[in-house]
Parts: sequence; C-alpha cells; structure tokens
Amino acid sequence: MGPLFTSAFDLPDRLSAKADPKLIAGDERHFAAIAESLERSIAELSDRLDAERRAPGGQGRQALDRDLEVHRLTARLRALRRFGLDLCLGHMVGADDPEPLYIGRLGLTDSAGRRPLLDWRSPAAEPFFGATHANPMGLASRRRYRWTRGRISDYWDEVFTSDGFEGHAALDDQSAFIASLGGDRSPRMRDVLGTIQADQDAIIRAGSRGALVVDGGPGTGKTVVALHRAAYLLYSDPRLGHHRGGVLFVGPHQPYLAYVADVLPSLGEEGVQTCTLRDLVAEGAAAAVETDPDVARLKSAADMVKAIEPAVRFYENPPAKGMTVTTHWSDVWLSPEDWAEAFEAPEPGTPHNEARDQIWEELLTILADRHDADVSAELLRRSLLQDRELLTTFNRAWPLIEAADLVGDLWSVPAYLRLCAPWLSPDEVRRLQRADAQAWTVSDLPLLDAARQRLGDPEASRRTRRREAALAAQRERMAQVVDDLIEADDDGEGLVTQLRREDLQRNLVDESELPTLDPDLLAGPFAHVVVDEAQELTDAQWQMLLARCPSRSFTVVGDRAQARHGFTESWQERLERVGLDRIDLATLSVNYRTPKEIMAEAEPVIRAVLPDANVPTSIRGGGLPVVHGSASDLGSILGAWQAAHAEGIACVIGDPAFQTTSRVRSLTPELAKGLEFDLVVLIDPQAFGEGVEGAVDRYVAMTRATRQLVVLTTS
Repeated sequence: MGPLFTSAFDLPDRLSAKADPKLIAGDERHFAAIAESLERSIAELSDRLDAERRAPGGQGRQALDRDLEVHRLTARLRALRRFGLDLCLGHMVGADDPEPLYIGRLGLTDSAGRRPLLDWRSPAAEPFFGATHANPMGLASRRRYRWTRGRISDYWDEVFTSDGFEGHAALDDQSAFIASLGGDRSPRMRDVLGTIQADQDAIIRAGSRGALVVDGGPGTGKTVVALHRAAYLLYSDPRLGHHRGGVLFVGPHQPYLAYVADVLPSLGEEGVQTCTLRDLVAEGAAAAVETDPDVARLKSAADMVKAIEPAVRFYENPPAKGMTVTTHWSDVWLSPEDWAEAFEAPEPGTPHNEARDQIWEELLTILADRHDADVSAELLRRSLLQDRELLTTFNRAWPLIEAADLVGDLWSVPAYLRLCAPWLSPDEVRRLQRADAQAWTVSDLPLLDAARQRLGDPEASRRTRRREAALAAQRERMAQVVDDLIEADDDGEGLVTQLRREDLQRNLVDESELPTLDPDLLAGPFAHVVVDEAQELTDAQWQMLLARCPSRSFTVVGDRAQARHGFTESWQERLERVGLDRIDLATLSVNYRTPKEIMAEAEPVIRAVLPDANVPTSIRGGGLPVVHGSASDLGSILGAWQAAHAEGIACVIGDPAFQTTSRVRSLTPELAKGLEFDLVVLIDPQAFGEGVEGAVDRYVAMTRATRQLVVLTTS
C-alpha cells in the first residue's frame, strides 16, 4: 500500500455508500498482504538482477541465456514498480468457496507460498473475465476496480447467484465495462484489461494451432482482443515462448503502433515484436503508394512473388566448360562435372549469397584433392585466390546479388521479366516497366522481401571472412605469446606447457573484439503472428508474413466491411488461397465503443455498397445527435469542445491543412483506422471518394467517435 496512504480507496463523496467498511474491509486487509508481497518480490527481483549482471557473461548460448534472463527480470521489475497496488484488477467469489480470489496483471507469491494475486492469464482466473449470467462458471460474484493515480476511485459488483448479494454495494445499472466507455480518450489506448468481456475473453484464450480469424465491426474490441491474445499466448503456450521464436504483432500504420504501444508492457509482456508491413523491408519507410491501380493489382498477386525464384535461379549456373586452374606449384584441371558437384554442396533452402561461400569451399576442396605438390592447405588456398580467371568464372556463375538490384531489373529489363513471369501478357510486362527501376512503392515491398529472403545478405560472406581473419590473427598472436612463455620457462614443463593445448588456446581468444552483426529482430522465424486490420493485406503481402511463421500459427483480426479495396470472398477462401489452413472463425458483433446515434448514420453508408456488411450492434447511447454544419465553423466547434472538456482527444478527418495540436489530431481516413477519439469532425466526407473505397473511408471515419460526431461541408 505504501507509507503515504492509509487506505487503497479514494472514493468520491457521491460514492460514500461504497466506502462502508462492511463492503471494503476485506479488500483493505488483502491489499495490505499484496503490498507486503509486492515489496518482497521487488527486493528479491532486484537482488537476482544484480547477481545476474555481476555474473560472467560466458559465450554463445550461455551468453544469450544470461541476456534473456536479465531482460526478463528487468521487464518484470519494471512492471511491479510501475503499477504498485493497481496490479490488482478485481476479485471473484466462488459459489462454493467464500474466500475471494484476487486477479492481477501479474501473479504474486507471499513468503508462505500463498498466491495473494493470480496472473490474469492463468486458467484459474478465466471466470473473472468469462462468467456471464447465462454461464456463471461457478462464481457467486465478481468485483472490478477502477484505479486513478494508484488508488481505487470506483468499483462495481456483479452477482450471479442469490447468495452473492451479501456483502456487496447496491449494483450499478451498468457494468464496469459499460461505465468505462465514457472515459476520456488519450493519445494511447486506454487500459481495458479489467473490463474484458466474456465474448472477447473466449477468443483471447483460444488455442494457437492454425489460424484464428477474429472478425468484427467497428468498436467490437478487435484490437483489444489481438493485444491481450498476444500476451496470453506467450504466458500459456510453451510452444510460443521467446526461446521458440516468440510473437510478432503487425499493425496497419505507425500512428496505430504509437497508440497501442503501452498495452503489452502493461500486461507484463515486453518481448513481443511490433511493426507494420513497411517495417519488414529496409525500403519500406520511404516507399510511395503505387499510383497506377493496374500496376498495384499485378504486383499484389502471390504469383508475382513467385517470380523471385526463377529470377535468382537465372544467376545459378555452373560453367558448361572445364578450365585449367594455375597454382604456384602446378596446374589442376577443373571439369564441368567438378563445377556441378560444387554447386550441389549447399543444403536445400540455403540463401543464394550464403550458399556462395559453401560452393567456394567445395571448389577449393576439389582442387586441393587434385593437387599433387606437397604444400599446406593454407598456402594452396592463398594461391588459388590469386587466380583471376578462376575468380572471374566463379563470380559469373554464382554472383553476389543485392535484392534491390534483382527486383529493379524486373522493372527495367522486359526480357528478364518475361522469363521470370511468363504468365504476364506483353501489355502487362510493358506496364510494369518504369524509368527509375528503384523508385520503390509499397507494392514493391513483398517482392523486395521475398528477394532478400531468397538471396540472403550479400555482406554475409564478407563479414564471415573478416571474422575468420580476425580469429586467425588473434590465434596467431596467442600462439606467439605461448611460445614466448614456454621459451622463458626453465624446464618447459607444467602449467605453461599446457598452453599448447588447442582447446585451451581457443578459450583464450576474446570473441568480444570480433566483428559482429546486429540481428534483424523482424526476420523471424516467429512461433505466432498476430495481424490487425488484416482485411487490407494483399496476397503478396501475406507472403511476407507466411515466410516469417513456418508453423502457420496466426491470429487474423479484421473486418471485411472495412477493406478499402473490397473483400468479396469469405475469410476462409482468402486465407486458404494465400497458403493458410486449419482456419477457425470467431465473430464479434457487439459495438462497445460507438454510440447508437452515430451508428444509425454510419450503417447506411456502408450498406449502400456492402449490403451484407457485419455491422455491429451498439449497446449504449451517447445522448448526443450527429451534428451537421459548415466547415467555416470548425474553429468555434473545437474551441467550445475544449472549453467544455478538460481532458480527452478530438480528431479532424479530411482536412490536410489542419495542424495537429496536443488535444486535436489531424488524420486521413486511412490513418485513423484502428484509433478512437472522444470527438470526431469530418470535413467534406463525400470528397473521400466513390465506390467501395470512398464508402469504407467514410464508414471508418464516422465510427472512430466514442462520444460525438460532427460532419462539416465546405459548400
């Protein structure tokens, strides 16, 4: 509880009835136990973290395991220090057990081994989220807290049996979740763990095998489900742990990632990698949108990604003619069969650029076996590296290739594109050509990614050679030191002589001084991938994600009615076509966010172009009608709103000239997707476009509001 407070409760005067000691005394006693356990856990974690940091780093796997343990302890310590008592979400009382079980963001254990706080992801905590009046899951009652600045500012009791009324405050008309919907927005997603609903919790806790599609309209909590599911799976499924690949979370754009950035850490998970599709490719940040819709359509097909394989194979051809290789001691004949044998050396699936080193090593082995002169292997290798004809022939037969060069050649050499994509018509080949081959667009990113996956890093062999040279230099210096020590030793025996042992010399090498490469944290493979706003992904973009998740374990979150370019198939059809199987579908149909008044105007907008759209049912009214007016009133409308609301966030959608302020954002309909605001002001929504794309943009923009929607026109 901390020394500053005598009580965890800070209830306003209007809730004085809830401050009755008969109602909260049990909570107060338990919070004292939680505070004691929390203090002890922080002290123990701090000691363990200090010990880990002082321990020798080790090498290889040992060093990696130590770093992972330091990261894990640091993350947990940060979470405990960040939340304090508000780790506790609430408690539940079983119908057959009057002792409350308290549920938290993280679990805690006291000195006697008891659990004063259960982790929300544990099986025992499931009824706290999943119980309903139709299925109480063995509960008599449930209490949820609202925390404000580390103290309880309100709480709600829900009763599932007639015995559950004893010891509870008068039940509110609205549950904790419905009441929380009136809270002001902030620049980041609100903390909603304590208000997860039963339909959402069932999806969060579903198994990880195969692909689970979470289909739901605006305000149904799809993003909430996606984020909590990522944290839950990492906790509950040992197949998905960080040692096994971990979880990748893919969002639609950077404003979305910034909005949800605090959610996973608040759930005790800091190891989930988050990104947009652009982030998967180095060229993504600067890539422009494809202006020609026909070109975008051609590049979005999965077949276009398949063109990368023949594009690479074009550069993997063993010489058809033999050659004489000259060394300082004799000549060696290298036949076409020898070249073919060397080209078979790499294991299947080895990236092109990495396979090159393996082929070169095999060539050197073949030449060494044929060489008659009595000369060391190292001297022979140095001699062969000076044979310009051998190097030139090898470079032509298996060159180092940059992914950007390979894909750029497809857009600038028509014959090459026809060879690699024979299904394209002459007109389509012509349309795909462009003057600046490397003027990258978003539609190029899947091909660049596939090329990089297939080719590997062209710098890898250079780094490998630099590392091996540095190792050799260190060992040579170490050998000289050993020789000098033995020479200085009087009898040449004992400990100094042991330094000649190869394994001991190997341990003396300082690998921390060797060239290293920072790993690509988004390269995968990942054990599970969560994709939000998945209705927007093209077939080619899906290939980027499938390449990073060999297990095909996905959570696919989206709304077919919010697909800007249309989505006429079922989820099953779309996902089977791109390469997923074992597909399950879960549907969310309750709109917790958007007031009924706003949905009444938004629903006809989308039904006009998509009559079968999954439009969710709003369960609350805001009491404020949709306001229509003139764009000239924008300033006065925003001024009046800010004067009346000390907190909250508004958004102007459709006016590029409007400058974002601390409390008023300015976004396009596309960048507003996935976000929510207290007030949304649309400027000329009819100008968003025609057809499906325009209707979807209007529908998405209208349904971002949690309280009030204003529609302004310039005419």
